[in-house]
Amino acid sequence: MSSVAMSMAPPNPGLIFEMVNAHQRTAALKAAIELDVFRALGEGLDDAASIAMRCGSSERGMRILCDFLVINGLLQKVDGKYRHTPTSAVFLDPASSASLASMAQFMNNPAIHAVYDDLAEVVRRGRTTLPGTGTVEPENPLWVEFAEKMAPFTGPMAGPLCAVVTAAQGGATGPVRVLDIAAGHGLFGIEFAKCNPEATVTAVDWPAVLEVSYRNATAAGVEARYERKPGSAFDVEFAGPYDVVLLTNFLHHFDPPTCVGLLKKIHAALRPGGVVAALEFVPDECKTKPAAAAGFSMTMLTTTADGDAYSLSELRGMYEEAGFHDVKGTPLAMSPQTAVLGRV
Repeated sequence: MSSVAMSMAPPNPGLIFEMVNAHQRTAALKAAIELDVFRALGEGLDDAASIAMRCGSSERGMRILCDFLVINGLLQKVDGKYRHTPTSAVFLDPASSASLASMAQFMNNPAIHAVYDDLAEVVRRGRTTLPGTGTVEPENPLWVEFAEKMAPFTGPMAGPLCAVVTAAQGGATGPVRVLDIAAGHGLFGIEFAKCNPEATVTAVDWPAVLEVSYRNATAAGVEARYERKPGSAFDVEFAGPYDVVLLTNFLHHFDPPTCVGLLKKIHAALRPGGVVAALEFVPDECKTKPAAAAGFSMTMLTTTADGDAYSLSELRGMYEEAGFHDVKGTPLAMSPQTAVLGRV
């Protein structure tokens, strides 16, 4: 609904009620994943008693939880029997290769959620109340968990991002050097190595995180062309020159001057004609739409000292200040994120 339409709509106390109780939806999903409700449904169990027995819970508690999941569109109930919706079957049953259950667990990290208990204080400070610089504290173990659990959510974007970058380079083949900054699970860089047998990938991240990305590279059969550079992206010597630098889910953690400084370092590591490709939550210029991208700024407020969800014009300004040109944003299909490319 547009802001104009909302201003003309009658007062709605139901909206307040929904926001007050929104925490119940998060807690219900978290509980259902922990109890293995979605696996039980996938195994064919369909009534509260049998699901409760399978999941080690009370029948009353399971009935109320499953009914709540029905109310919120994650389950169906027909003639008193529960079953998957298409969404829960694909994205929540652990037997599905596309299951996002691990992502939901990561995003329900208790330490991060505790910050919301006093969001007013976060707003007063204008930054996270987590220790130090929040989630970007050096060698934060959270990023190992991110690498292990977020791959089912972010991994499917690796192919589309690779396609966008390859198209920007005119479908270039042959030897290609790729630098994957803050590689995490490594799937973005690994995709380039999978698609091009002559591509080599250099991954930068904390040592423990790179163990995860190297396991994924080995599983993909590209470990011989996968080099690791442990440490902070701000401190590690990139060397180069590279044809492509990947900067996925990173810039939003920092303020613009810090982003510009890193982009200048990247610019110096690229060969002429080289491309930097960031993957970002990019809201419109008003920073209120689309909801998933614009709302990500709240995540940055609560977890970082200076991060934000930047509009395309803001990102273009950072790129151009760092010396890049031909800066373009390409929304990725079936994703809340945008690939932002700049050329040397």
